[in-house]
Amino acid sequence: MSRIGLLVPSSNTTIEPEFYRALPAGVTLHTARLYLTQITPASILDMVRDLETQCRNLASADVDVIVLGATAPSFLKGLGYDRELIKTIETTTGKRATTTSTALIEALQYLGVSRVVLGSAYDEKVNAIARKFIEASGVEVLAAHGLDLVDNLVVGRLDVSSAHELARKIDRPDAEGIVLACTNWKTMDAIERLERELGKPVISTTQVSVWAALRAIGGIEGVPGYGRLLRDLTAPSQQTQVA
Repeated sequence: MSRIGLLVPSSNTTIEPEFYRALPAGVTLHTARLYLTQITPASILDMVRDLETQCRNLASADVDVIVLGATAPSFLKGLGYDRELIKTIETTTGKRATTTSTALIEALQYLGVSRVVLGSAYDEKVNAIARKFIEASGVEVLAAHGLDLVDNLVVGRLDVSSAHELARKIDRPDAEGIVLACTNWKTMDAIERLERELGKPVISTTQVSVWAALRAIGGIEGVPGYGRLLRDLTAPSQQTQVA
């Protein structure tokens, strides 16, 4: 039995159900919460003040990996801040760790995607920070559009159709992939349909969090139903294939 430890914003009502559905047999999910109700820079920064306490709690369940399953906190301070948070978690717990933002960039590199459009639940201010982080990581963001939401509970009540509609709206021919950001936004059930319709990878922040956690555990071939990223966890990356 393998165990994933997941740190989630306290008002997030989406990521846990989406994780549960995607996990294969033999992998269990264990969560701890970091206080957040509003998706604003100040609230996001304040959210990580209990990081060490909550990751210690998760480590006590003998989890195999700890994922900071929140996009905005790990990109808020720009390039490299996600790595600082990973170091804090690993130093505090002795467990392997990653963040959603780290996983996002690794997934884009794995798929060989270097030009994307970004759709999110965020307002313009937080969306701009997300765009800056992605571009600083070497991925061109051709356009970025958000739903302009700040109340995290409101985000969690959105139907998955909102992700599908925004992705269709923002897609453009020169985009190699579509990024859907915010782990409290229902996205997982839209991915397969969008990839069929648009003919390109669709990468959501919940999806990449699952992907990174399962790859850290190892020994899992893939998870069907949630896009090409999760379908084959044992395939070499696009970059490796090209080389």
